[in-house]
Amino acid sequence: MGPKKDSDKGKAKRKTVRTTIELKKEIIAKYESGVRVSDLASQYEMAKSTISTILKHKEVLKKADVAMGVTAISKQRPQIMEEMEKLLLIFTKEKMLSGDSISEALICEKALQIYEDLLKTTGGESASSFTFKASKGWFEKFRHRTGIHRVTRHGEAASSDKAAAEKYVTEFSETIKAEEYVPEQVFNCDETGLFWKKLPANTYITKEETKMPGHKPMKDRLTLLLCANASGDCKIKPLLVYHSDNPRVFKRNNIIKTKLPVMWRANTKSWVTRQFFAEWIHEVFAPQVKAYLIEKKLQLKCLLVMDNAPAHPPGLEDDLTDEYSFIKVKFLPPNTTPLLQPMDQQVIANFKKLYTKALFRKCFDVTCDTQLTLREFWKDHFNILNCVNIIDQAWGNVTYRTLKSAWRKLWPECVPERDFEGTASSEDSCS
Repeated sequence: MGPKKDSDKGKAKRKTVRTTIELKKEIIAKYESGVRVSDLASQYEMAKSTISTILKHKEVLKKADVAMGVTAISKQRPQIMEEMEKLLLIFTKEKMLSGDSISEALICEKALQIYEDLLKTTGGESASSFTFKASKGWFEKFRHRTGIHRVTRHGEAASSDKAAAEKYVTEFSETIKAEEYVPEQVFNCDETGLFWKKLPANTYITKEETKMPGHKPMKDRLTLLLCANASGDCKIKPLLVYHSDNPRVFKRNNIIKTKLPVMWRANTKSWVTRQFFAEWIHEVFAPQVKAYLIEKKLQLKCLLVMDNAPAHPPGLEDDLTDEYSFIKVKFLPPNTTPLLQPMDQQVIANFKKLYTKALFRKCFDVTCDTQLTLREFWKDHFNILNCVNIIDQAWGNVTYRTLKSAWRKLWPECVPERDFEGTASSEDSCS
């Protein structure tokens, strides 16, 4: 006897799909409007037999009044549960729109309250033999049915003033038009913390292993001040504040701090102070912007947009020398930073991703070329000087498109609909 032929060979394996009641009702409605079974099977990527089975039970399905996401009609699930989950979903959406936080415990408590209210109004006939406990198992099924999921809220974003932001956008646009600023003349700066020597907590291991020994977290922190213009072709030398003014690696390598790719400052808390900010303005920002505008043959005027952080002096314009009096400052309204500040529109996030990418590339190269383990390199051989060089690399790799598109919310007129990457020469003209 010859080998058994594989009749299924070459056929694409159909994936299993859990069809919701809503989708089944949609299929029935289309069939009743004249769409053929074969066309429905092709449109929904189902077998003809599956479509036929749905149509066979169309009368029952059309009468079904179930909560969102339910895939089957269960005899054990009373109608009161469907009503309760519909009302509960409305409650969660209302809370979300009003900006309130809702937890699993709150949802379960509200579910019990709605259920009890419905029992009183309906008499509880359909649920006489059913006990609802709002258990964790029910919550997980409700979560999967409705698609609700948990996210982490961020303090600044949660307290944003949308009305003030909308008003400021109009005011900013009027200022730009009145003073005739072009994107090359408008800058934004913002500070960010960087845990430059922190190992990731998660890792992949082989399936034979069940756990991985941990390591002591290295949370050595520094603060960076990043700044660029709205045209995306001028990146200002960053300000870096560390807790040590003269680290050991600087002494060993005779580092001249003024030649670093960052402006180096230090205090015990690694915070940007008004003094440091003013020094950065006078020694880095103003001279670099002036040289850039002269090189571009643009009118000598500049607008610096920034938030009202304690380190930003409100009377900065008055402190500027006559040489740099062409610089004007405009502050963002309180609680609008996450909505409007360009550096917060993925620029800083993109910089940190590029930093991490470059960091792990260095780790990979070192561990491949030497006998050091990743942990040994990280603990004993990766120092603040390596960090400064990687910061310079990551900041240099933030693209023209990222910097330009970050102004979309504050100054949409300066961001074209189709924003292409700038050339290498345009990105290097100032950075």
